Amino acid sequence: MTTPSEDSAPGEPAPQPSAPRDSAKDSAPSGGPAPRRRPQQRKQVLLRLDPQVYEALARWAGDELRSANAQIEFLLRRALAEAGRLPGDTGPLPRRGRPPGGGRPGAAPPP
Repeated sequence: MTTPSEDSAPGEPAPQPSAPRDSAKDSAPSGGPAPRRRPQQRKQVLLRLDPQVYEALARWAGDELRSANAQIEFLLRRALAEAGRLPGDTGPLPRRGRPPGGGRPGAAPPP
């Protein structure tokens, strides 16, 4: 068996072992309150669409000044809410675009 430092090339950092998932952390202990959920990173999903469906979606997104990805998330959230399946602890849609004020301290607004 080799050590991580033997597997990496000279001058490269050794790969970090991934931590095993502890299912006990994900479930509530019997009789106790459910643990607080840590904020998770946004999930990445590969989606295969018919090209004509994608083009229609992209046009719709452009009409509403959204990216195709943001339009898909908007539509999925709306459908989940209408079906009564949107979890109550779901956060709001992340704001897109540049932050107000130019994003840099002391930056002048565009003319």
